[in-house]
Amino acid sequence: MAFDLVLRGGRVIDPSQGIDAVSDVGFRDGRVAQVGAELSGDSVKDVSGLIVTPGLIDLHTHVYWGGTSLGVDPIRLARGGCTTLVDTGSAGPGNYAGFLDHVIKPSAVRIIPFLNVSFAGIYGFSKRVMVGESGDLRLVSPVDAVEVARANRDTIAGIKVRVGYHASQNSGTVPLDIAREVADEAGLPMMVHIDHPPPTLEEALARMRPGDILTHCFRPFPNSPATAEGGVRGAVIEARRRGVIFDIGHGMGSFAFKTARTMLANGFAPDSISSDVHALCIDGPAFDLLTTMSKFLCLGMPLVEVVQAATEAPAKALRRSDLGSFRQGAAGDASVLALEGGDFDYVDSTGEHLAGRSRLLARGVVMNGEWWNG
Repeated sequence: MAFDLVLRGGRVIDPSQGIDAVSDVGFRDGRVAQVGAELSGDSVKDVSGLIVTPGLIDLHTHVYWGGTSLGVDPIRLARGGCTTLVDTGSAGPGNYAGFLDHVIKPSAVRIIPFLNVSFAGIYGFSKRVMVGESGDLRLVSPVDAVEVARANRDTIAGIKVRVGYHASQNSGTVPLDIAREVADEAGLPMMVHIDHPPPTLEEALARMRPGDILTHCFRPFPNSPATAEGGVRGAVIEARRRGVIFDIGHGMGSFAFKTARTMLANGFAPDSISSDVHALCIDGPAFDLLTTMSKFLCLGMPLVEVVQAATEAPAKALRRSDLGSFRQGAAGDASVLALEGGDFDYVDSTGEHLAGRSRLLARGVVMNGEWWNG
């Protein structure tokens, strides 16, 4: 039986099914239909020599384009190989309707939002203005957040809160405590941004439950998960043991090669790799998801594990069994990538450079079972 679209002859890497082999992927009616050999289809794309993965999921982006100062065009990120973008708190209950109607619904690429517990979301971050939305507790709006989350259960995946001196000034754990109540009341997971204390990393982790996501998990000192002696903080180990998800969230100031080396040397790989791409870091140092994934390749993380951290793992964090996999009936998304060798200069959020020998590049995406020509 012919398929609507076949990707032929690529190296298919699907960690959710333990697949790493040259094969074909067939799509029908907007869904994954089969992974196998010599599939025939109405449209056939020769992807031999390339890597084919389930559609890449960037678990931390800011794509309320035109609605917030941090927002970037989601189409630019789709061209970078992503088929699902998770917007983490750009909008709050006061402006979520605009984000939904003007950006999420018209978008060619899937956008899954986390709702900010602050009423206006991330409203005041630019090159000249830096106002942490959690710093003024008058803006933290638990009743509105619960109401909007409940009214939009088909689109909102979780609750976002940003704490730390830059995001919440001297409010300490108060915004986090409020977000904890909101997430519990709405029955949703919580994603927590952490920057400089207050609060401390330990204080933030103590308020997180199984399925909650700590983003910026490999951030530099202070509030680094690594100890000065080259170990991993006990609170970090305990949090993973009880089911907290550790997400990279590279961004402008939240990822350090030094931290990553220490964590990886201790056998503590991230659960998910994400870019935290926004207007202040899309032209460096984060750039996009594939650049962030490439950095981990160059730090020694195996390719299959890197792919898993951008497909299966974020899909599980989102509680979306239809994403991040080539299982029959899954969403008809795929990312077609090239793995190139050479000499590449990577930089982290602290300005440290890494001389890398490989990089991942986007060569195409499939969305809803169709080759996307955006």
